[in-house]
Amino acid sequence: MRISNNRRGDDFEINVIPLIDVLLTLLMFFVLTSTFVQHSRMQVTLPKASTQDRDMNAPALTIMIDRDGRYYVGSDEVMGEGIEPLKQAIARNAGTDHDRPVTIRADAMTPNQDVVTAMDALGQLGFTRLSIATTPSKPGAGQ
Repeated sequence: MRISNNRRGDDFEINVIPLIDVLLTLLMFFVLTSTFVQHSRMQVTLPKASTQDRDMNAPALTIMIDRDGRYYVGSDEVMGEGIEPLKQAIARNAGTDHDRPVTIRADAMTPNQDVVTAMDALGQLGFTRLSIATTPSKPGAGQ
């Protein structure tokens, strides 16, 4: 009696269904997570401040604005709200010298409206030499 070897007749199959399930799950994961990343659509070039030496001997009128919107002309706090008390304080400190340079030192968290109010008050009084104080950027940063 002869025993036959039926192994050659058997078809071997590789079950690929779990592999397809894993690949589709990974594909869905990458598609869904890539839509949550939002790239900035608006490119903004921020202003830079040079670190060149300036004439620091010129007596400049200094207007300071803190983050709460309080104004200081020189070392005196401006009492009152609005532009009129600010104009009066500037006129008291500057006198008639409208060619005097003015430096606005505003906190980084100060709303823009407070800085614009100070600039408006200076413009109404006739000051034309305005500058805004900044801190120099670190070398190599932001270039």
